Amino acid sequence: MPHTPDENRKNAMAFYDLMFNQCRPREAVERYVGASYTQHNPHVADGKAAFIEYFERMAKDYPGKQVFFKRSVAEGPLVVLHCQQLWPTDPNKDWAGIDIFRFDDDGKIVEHWDVLQVVPSESRHSNTMF
Repeated sequence: MPHTPDENRKNAMAFYDLMFNQCRPREAVERYVGASYTQHNPHVADGKAAFIEYFERMAKDYPGKQVFFKRSVAEGPLVVLHCQQLWPTDPNKDWAGIDIFRFDDDGKIVEHWDVLQVVPSESRHSNTMF
């Protein structure tokens, strides 16, 4: 039976927090990812093993990185998270991102898309990116 959009939204946020903030990508995949995992980010290879390897390396290379959820939208099997990412050891410390997750009928993540950009130090308006 398909999970509700709100259940999927909560699971997407729990997955992202465990993987990114708590630096436990293997546990995040075991808990929240389905039998397959299709990746659309060109910097991360397809599949669960590649995802785990990438984020284990990121945890070592960028200690203290954090994600903050600003907005979430859930519709059918899709969840969109609008996030602020802070990378304290990166030359570009502040990032804005949109992540899209697709869930299967068992409530597991099976596909991911994202867009990410540096938050500029100056803007032509006073609206923030969040």
